[in-house]
Amino acid sequence: MKRILFLIILFVACIVVTYFFILAPEPKPLPVINPVDVESEMVDSSVSRVGYGHKIGAFSFLDQNGKAFGSNQLEGKIYVAEYFFTTCGTICPIMNAQMTRIQEAFKNNLKIQLVSFTVDPEIDTVEQMKRYAQMHYANEQQWHFLTGNKDDLYQLARTSFFVLKPAEVENQGDAGSDFIHTNNFVLVDTNKQIRGYYDGTSEKEVDQLIIDIQNLLEN
Repeated sequence: MKRILFLIILFVACIVVTYFFILAPEPKPLPVINPVDVESEMVDSSVSRVGYGHKIGAFSFLDQNGKAFGSNQLEGKIYVAEYFFTTCGTICPIMNAQMTRIQEAFKNNLKIQLVSFTVDPEIDTVEQMKRYAQMHYANEQQWHFLTGNKDDLYQLARTSFFVLKPAEVENQGDAGSDFIHTNNFVLVDTNKQIRGYYDGTSEKEVDQLIIDIQNLLEN
């Protein structure tokens, strides 16, 4: 009887091993996202027809330590970008709690970077960003809070990351104010290509983001 039970267990174990190492479907490769793949209202007209080869443009802003930080420092890195503001009391605290999760998941792996751009640089000075970074226990080698000229920050969002609506769309019925932010996290690979958008307020979507980052690291 014991021999039969052992053989049954061995047979089941073989099936499990065969499934996971041979039959289990491999994860689908992440898409490379270009302007034509994004809702048209999110894309600046200057790049709206680009269907191949889009990359995040060059940029440089000031980080929470007042040092220049941008695309040069992110060369060859995988990173997650967001747009937020420090005085936001709605979605931003949730988003940055999720950013903290990502930082913890890739703790001390400096190939993975987090970049938080402000949409309110008049309030979000270097000093303010420093305080906010400390509140979230940001590793200064891995999580960067960037501030600078508002026009440049917004232009980058509209022509590279596609997370803010163009100004002419934003301002309709809005008394002309140019101020908006988004719950999207943007995953960028080592080639400066967008590989995915994720709801930064959703734990489930951030779980998937962490998996996708790991897949980029391994492939």
